[in-house]
Amino acid sequence: TNKDVLAQIDVGIEPEGMAVSPDGKWAVNTSETTSMLHWINTETFEIEKNIVVGQRPRHVEFSKDSKVAWASAEIGGTVHIIDVDNLEQIHEMSFRVPGVNQDRVQPVGIELTDDGKYAFVALGPSNHVAVVDAQSYEVLEYLLVGSRVWQLDLDKDQKHLFTTNGVSGDVSVIDVDDLKVIKSIKVGRYPWGVVIDPSS
Repeated sequence: TNKDVLAQIDVGIEPEGMAVSPDGKWAVNTSETTSMLHWINTETFEIEKNIVVGQRPRHVEFSKDSKVAWASAEIGGTVHIIDVDNLEQIHEMSFRVPGVNQDRVQPVGIELTDDGKYAFVALGPSNHVAVVDAQSYEVLEYLLVGSRVWQLDLDKDQKHLFTTNGVSGDVSVIDVDDLKVIKSIKVGRYPWGVVIDPSS
């Protein structure tokens, strides 16, 4: 563990998000300005494929079995679902939040339940989280949270989802079984991300 740099990999313009598949085979980088997902083989440190997605991709989330990846495109207003075995897009989602102007629907954070039932998508300045059926890709609910919801995380038993709301400076707590927002917790200014301690 000498912390040497093992490789430097050229990707697109403005690399933003990074995700590693649970099986450790893939590292995915999102380049905001190039609007691409760069699929890096973690053994060779080579890019195996570049996948074009919507404008300003921000975040990639893998399913627990590493078979599917979900990628958000903030300005494009879309989520792209990738078959990891074939490195091909199998579905593209967009969102229509009732009563909210479409330019305010900006997907960023994504969280998947381990049982494959739900995907939760933070929709930025729309101030909503989309609840998606992770098998059919149907939007089941739009849950109103705080202002400009950026990121989210599930607790250890996946009973509660926590969202960071950057402009309102709070964290919303969602009951996953009931799909209801049950609490708002005031935190510091501009909370961006949240990670729940898996041992807690």
